[in-house]
Amino acid sequence: MQSVIVHPRVSVRHPDISCDDVLVAWDTCLRSGLRGNRTPDEQIAVGLDGAGRLIEMVAVRLEFDSWLIYHAMTPPSRKTLEELGLNGERRK
Repeated sequence: MQSVIVHPRVSVRHPDISCDDVLVAWDTCLRSGLRGNRTPDEQIAVGLDGAGRLIEMVAVRLEFDSWLIYHAMTPPSRKTLEELGLNGERRK
């Protein structure tokens, strides 16, 4: 079972997003992928929180089965949707 930690600054920067919102979105991830030109241990993802909002998340692997989500926001940026191929175009 993987361990997921949400960095406290997520809720500080985005008070409308709680740690629980982020964890639900991570668990119900619709699409994720490795960051294009970043370390292979960094992922970008989008998922739905309990209220049905689409949440953008960026996480880094801490250990084999442990992730730290250090960025989350809603709605996801156009750049993120493009990176994940969710803008109607094919993924690169």
